[in-house]
Amino acid sequence: MYPQQNGVGSGVESMTGYVVLAGASRGTGREIARLLRDRQQPVKALLRSEAARAELEGLGIKVAIADALEREAITRAMAADPVRAVISTIGGLPQDGGSRADYVGNKHLIDGAVAVGASRFILVSSIGSGESAAALPPPVLSALGAVLQEKEQAEQYLRNSGLNYTIIRPGGLKSEPATGNGVLTENPRVSGSIHRADVAALVCDCLFSEAATGKILSAIDRQQASGETSFEILRL
Repeated sequence: MYPQQNGVGSGVESMTGYVVLAGASRGTGREIARLLRDRQQPVKALLRSEAARAELEGLGIKVAIADALEREAITRAMAADPVRAVISTIGGLPQDGGSRADYVGNKHLIDGAVAVGASRFILVSSIGSGESAAALPPPVLSALGAVLQEKEQAEQYLRNSGLNYTIIRPGGLKSEPATGNGVLTENPRVSGSIHRADVAALVCDCLFSEAATGKILSAIDRQQASGETSFEILRL
């Protein structure tokens, strides 16, 4: 069963400036970019290379080349235009044998958001980080240990930053069309799968909801839940 909590819709509509998006070149970040433009939101994408520039600019998105691992580049890109909110989906396997961005890259983005006075920061992390480690079987935790440790560091850094934050921990990600069954819960023992497009929709909903402020939330498809299957859903 899925009893719901009451949420108060508010959000950032009345604020000026860009929604800065890190991770827009692919996956969940690309879906978020598309949905924000559908909602007529001004978006500025931070990219580490030129590869996705043309496609994003075709959506009406402003692009800045700034690798999250390079603190000064992020500082310059964030300060170049008014910023009202920052969304980060970066992380995962390092590219070209470089460093992982899960902690250091997100730390640079959080510092940049603080410096420019952003009103909101949404961090897309992962089930298995922090107390949600209880939701995953030991072999999975062992395999993902290094990346989950960095994600937890990034989460803690954001929580201590003074920013209004939302941390979203998706379950196993699928690259398939949205189902519309994506849900958020504060229960850290929930696990399961979710489509990237549904995560993107939840992220955008959180951006415009005060009910998500200061929350650490697991994101799953309610039809693909495992572990605890009876939990409260956060209503945005």
